[in-house]
Amino acid sequence: MSQTPNVLRHEVSTTDAPPPSWAYSQGIVANGFLFTAGQTPHDPLTDELVGISIQEQTTRTMQNLAAVLAARGLDFSHVVKATVHLHHPGRDAAGFNAIYEQFILAPFPARTTVGSFLGDFLVEIDVVAVLPESAQG
Repeated sequence: MSQTPNVLRHEVSTTDAPPPSWAYSQGIVANGFLFTAGQTPHDPLTDELVGISIQEQTTRTMQNLAAVLAARGLDFSHVVKATVHLHHPGRDAAGFNAIYEQFILAPFPARTTVGSFLGDFLVEIDVVAVLPESAQG
């Protein structure tokens, strides 16, 4: 039987992003990285969907991601990987990317963009960010 390495995990939580509705954390720090849960275009206080266009929904989603990153003293410059789910990738990719590029500057993180059924919203994004050594505790 192999032994599981002793990985310390620390929850990241903020009231500035929507609270988890199921069994997950807004973010987890482990082994020098912050892994966020998928963030959506929901208002952190009311949990109401924000916007009807991909641009409006991407803006709110990125603001929610920024809040989770900030809860650990990070910003988008620390992001090394993003996973993007678009409800209508063919229709919305350009509008999404125009807003995404306002938040994340070059050199851009690695990114995977996929089409996903998202119910009543158009975008969901999760990221992996590297923690500076001073923030890894």
